[in-house]
Amino acid sequence: MSDSVGSRVSFFVVGLGIGAIIGILFAPKSGEETRDYLSAKADEGRDYAQQKARELRERAEDLLERSKEIMARQKDAVSSAVEAGKETYKREANLS
Repeated sequence: MSDSVGSRVSFFVVGLGIGAIIGILFAPKSGEETRDYLSAKADEGRDYAQQKARELRERAEDLLERSKEIMARQKDAVSSAVEAGKETYKREANLS
């Protein structure tokens, strides 16, 4: 199944590239205008990718922090349970 998805993605990317090349060849703008346009779009794409990377990094940091908090709470709960078990055992041992 992953081969099917991979081949579909590959075909999509190839088709996208061919469409872009055909669009550039038949564009009603001069070469310099087209280069400027492509450069601007590449800059926009880079900025967008950087913004998304920052957002993903922030989300990952938030998830990591929340995970640490949850682990600390779980550790405290387990420690409390162990201590309660020890206390109960000591009490029961003294009663026997």
